[in-house]
This record gives sequence, C-alpha cells and structure tokens, in this order.
Amino acid sequence: MNWIKYSINTTTDAEDFVSAMLMEAGIVSIEIENNVPVSGEKQGGEFEELQPDLPTDDGTSKVCFYLGEDEDHESILANVKAELNELKEMMDIGEGTIDTSITKQEDWINNWKQFFKSFYIDDILIKPTWEEIAPDDKGKIFVEIDPGVSFGTGKHETTQLCIRQLKKYAKADDEILDIGCGSGILSIIANKLLDGKCHLVGTDIDEDCITSTYENFEINGIPKEAGDFYVGNLTEDKDLQDKVGYEKYDIVVANILADIIIGMAPAIYPTLKKGAYFISSGIIDFKENEVKDALEAVGLTIVEINHQGEWVNITARK
Repeated sequence: MNWIKYSINTTTDAEDFVSAMLMEAGIVSIEIENNVPVSGEKQGGEFEELQPDLPTDDGTSKVCFYLGEDEDHESILANVKAELNELKEMMDIGEGTIDTSITKQEDWINNWKQFFKSFYIDDILIKPTWEEIAPDDKGKIFVEIDPGVSFGTGKHETTQLCIRQLKKYAKADDEILDIGCGSGILSIIANKLLDGKCHLVGTDIDEDCITSTYENFEINGIPKEAGDFYVGNLTEDKDLQDKVGYEKYDIVVANILADIIIGMAPAIYPTLKKGAYFISSGIIDFKENEVKDALEAVGLTIVEINHQGEWVNITARK
C-alpha cells in the first residue's frame, strides 16, 4: 500500500506544538525533520559517529504525517488546516503550509532507520536492533527496539519523562499497567529495571502495537508470559476493563495524549491499588492544568510534575 506523506512547514520553536495538535487530532504517524544537531552528552558511545551530517540549522522544521490511501484525506486535512489557523493566532508557526508526496509502505518502514541511532537515557542505553553494541557499553542496562510500524523508540521527551519516573517508583514484584504500549518500550524498561521481577499488562488501540511489543519482548530476551497485552480502548470498553482488572496495579503508566488521559481518568482510578502511582505523559504544556484537574477530580493526589521542553509528566497517587 502507498502512503501519502503530508509535510507541514513550520519552525523548530513551534514543532512540538504542531505535533501535539496532530496527535490531539488523532494522527500518530508523525515524524519531525529539522537540522538541529544532537546536543549535550554523547548519544551512545561509538554510535555518535553515525549521526548524519546536517546542513546549518536555519530554524525551520517540517512536521510530517502519513495517511493511508483508504483514509478520508479531505476531512482530515480540513481539520488540520483549521487547527493550524488556530495555532497561528496563538504563536508564530512559520509558513504553516502543507506539502504532499507519496511514500511506499516499505520505504516508510525503512527510511527512518537512518535517523534512529543508539542513545542513552541517563544510564539506560536504547539501541536499534540493527546496530551492534559498542564494547564500552557491554554490561550496562540496554534495551533493543525495533519499532516497526508502531510508535516508540524512546527518543521523544514524553517517553523519557516516563522512563525517569519508572526508575524512581518501580519496585520488585510490582504489577504494572502500560496504557498505549506502542512498541512496548516502557514495559521492557520496567522489566529490565526490576530484573524481570514484575508482571506487565498493556493495552493499545492498534493491533500492530501488540505485535510489535511481543516481538520486542523476544528481541530483549523477555518471555511472552511476562506480560499480557490487549487491543482496545480502556476508556469505553467494559470487557477490556474487566480483563485488565481492578485495584490490581502498583504502577499505571500512560504516555498518550492529554485529552485521552482526561477522558480515561475515571477508568484508570479503579485499576490502582491504594498507594499506587499513576505516571502520565504525552501532555503538551498548555494542557497541564486540565490533566491535573481531571486526575484530582477522580480522587488522585498529585505527587510531582516534571517538564522537558514543551512536554509534561504528571505523577499522581491513589
């Protein structure tokens, strides 16, 4: 199948806001193209050399998304253009124009691999399956990920915020629920952090994500029985809620979208044991107070709020 690639011409300052707008509109196949160099500490030992050479950063960015041939492009684009016009009234988003091109499925799956290189999140090495581990990195905690067609390499700020909270709150023998599991990266990291001494349950609305999660379990040497993963929407699916269970989890983690977290809050609360933690991210900063209010409204207590770029983590406790 061919995919239509739409590229929104914007700025590096606005790219997170444009991305959040697309995600709020239900578009999750998003990539960002800019010339911002990797900054800060080394991004994965010897693999630093594999970072592509980029032209001079001129402050421009393309936020790209893909639609299948069978989707309603006209109505989706009309909605995106309307949302872009609203953003323009709030901030400078640059041109705000949209370019179109066609991408074959095999190209879409493989082309982005040139940009996914090994990197560290604190002391955890995230490594694509097609790279060898560097000698200096052997013996450290590392996670191998092949996202396939699902979301989740760990590069995004929202994923990193969740990982740091898992490091802080997860403990041996925890029951952990991963809502919107994507590639399974958060579940895999929880398993690695606890040396396999936890049980994982996950949900996602996309069946491909469940497949990708189990494939990444196998890549990382995690037995399939370490987790139970289900397709469905926890907000409205009573059968799924029953499968997931009630007052069962020590940690629930959701790296999704602010509006989904808000709508799902009443279904999340019953899954938690007393004293359990809810770790949420995928929240753009201007939605912070709405999510905070929604979690408090169902009876959760806010423990801490963390920021990385324009993205927010809210950790709450029952």
